[in-house]
Amino acid sequence: MRIRIEATDLPGRTCPPGDGFPGYSGIHVGVQRRDRPGEILDLQPGDAATAQWTLDCTVTTTAEGAADIRGPYVQGRPGGRFVYLCWGTLDAAGGFTMFRRAKLMLDRLEPDLIEAAIGSGTLVGRLGLTDAQGRPLCAAVRPPVIAWSPAP
Repeated sequence: MRIRIEATDLPGRTCPPGDGFPGYSGIHVGVQRRDRPGEILDLQPGDAATAQWTLDCTVTTTAEGAADIRGPYVQGRPGGRFVYLCWGTLDAAGGFTMFRRAKLMLDRLEPDLIEAAIGSGTLVGRLGLTDAQGRPLCAAVRPPVIAWSPAP
């Protein structure tokens, strides 16, 4: 199975400072590889109209009978799996410096949804990436902020 993240409403390449937020420029976002925090998949500019990432994964069944999604970009322990979207700045030399992350939680996916995604081959997560303050979305992200569905 694959996980495809489809993002819209990116915050821009520059976010000004304000209320506990220092402000950044050169903003980009990508998916962090498990156990390799410096390895970010497919960086996208913060002012892109849309961004998309496709992640290979496998689904196994735990001893308790629950689905367990694993893969190189799936983080966390069984029952608490998630995907990290990392926000950072990209300097002129191409160096990425992370400043915040969004944790796309997989822990509340219904068994029927997972089965349908296995059948279609892809679990799709759709979300906007700008928070209520106009900054890059961060923290734990669950429905309704992200909408999970099987690919058609």
